[in-house]
Amino acid sequence: MQATAAAFLARPHPRLLRIGRWGAGGPALVRGGIIALPPRLRGPRCSISLSIGGGGGAGASEDRGFSYEHVPVFPRYRIRDPYKLLGVDRDASEEEIRSARNFLVQQYAGHEPSEEAIEGAYEKIIMKSYQQRKKTKINLKTKLKKRVEESPSWVKALLGYFEVPSMDIISRRLFFFAFIAGWSIATSAENGPAFQLAISLFSCIYFLNDKMKNLLRASTTGFGVLVGGWIIGSLLVPLIPTFIIPPSWSLELLTSLVAYVFLFLGCTFLK
Repeated sequence: MQATAAAFLARPHPRLLRIGRWGAGGPALVRGGIIALPPRLRGPRCSISLSIGGGGGAGASEDRGFSYEHVPVFPRYRIRDPYKLLGVDRDASEEEIRSARNFLVQQYAGHEPSEEAIEGAYEKIIMKSYQQRKKTKINLKTKLKKRVEESPSWVKALLGYFEVPSMDIISRRLFFFAFIAGWSIATSAENGPAFQLAISLFSCIYFLNDKMKNLLRASTTGFGVLVGGWIIGSLLVPLIPTFIIPPSWSLELLTSLVAYVFLFLGCTFLK
């Protein structure tokens, strides 16, 4: 048994690595990545307890409170009224409310309760404004529908020729005819608006044909709108006081501007 133990100790251990001599105490050994010193060089053992993330002691308590020690606290973050909390009027626009929210968030960034109170007040105001607009829109549609249902039969028949398109279509066609009107005003000193009137008429027929799917009907309707607008313009323009009309604007130009309005209304709202 003793011979077997002596043979085992004499055999080099696979987990021990000689790294050289360490002074007079003989070679240092490495066991599993730990340097093992000779017995004569070993000092008294000591035990060190490290707690990562535990944060014990007074120093840890100071570290925990340090994040809020020098951060400004929003003095109104406990107020329940969202308008008073953000410091805006109840009739303030969305842009003013958004600016107040961004300013306060930048001023009190880092204090979580303040940031949550500011964001919560902003969301409450925006949601309330959205609900009011939706409710008003629904009420307006209901009132208009009720008025149409209570109107005489001839009014219902007349309203059947009109429709209300989306705001995108209205805005694009308004921009187009406003451009034609500006073009006519800019070139009024050189020549009349005959060319611009022709472009606006063909455009009106194109828009009407896109809805009616009937070129003949669209052409007849567009030409009738132009004639009606020109006649009404010829009757209305002489009634306009001359002191509010620029001297370079001729009677033909003013009448064509009225015709542009009728062409816009016709190609946008007629079915």
